[in-house]
Amino acid sequence: MSMQMHNPPHPGEILRELCLDALDLSVTDAAQALGVSRKTLSSILNGRSGISPEMAIRLSKAFDTTPESWLNQQQQYDLWQAMQSKKEIKVKRLRAA
Repeated sequence: MSMQMHNPPHPGEILRELCLDALDLSVTDAAQALGVSRKTLSSILNGRSGISPEMAIRLSKAFDTTPESWLNQQQQYDLWQAMQSKKEIKVKRLRAA
């Protein structure tokens, strides 16, 4: 069982800091290189959209990373967000007879 990260950042924040800022890339140039619209990339960078498997592949090719690393970041972020409302999720425990 892996330790849950405390409030992990949205992958868009990591993308902005480690990729765009580090390489001094504009959102327009990065979007063009990734083959996506500026709107699509901007939405991820601003945390409004998540990283899809296809986007993970684009990012891995552009920045020489693995698609898994991007999807793992997204999954950790999504799970942490969902855990914030864990108490409101009503479930009946099921057991074998």
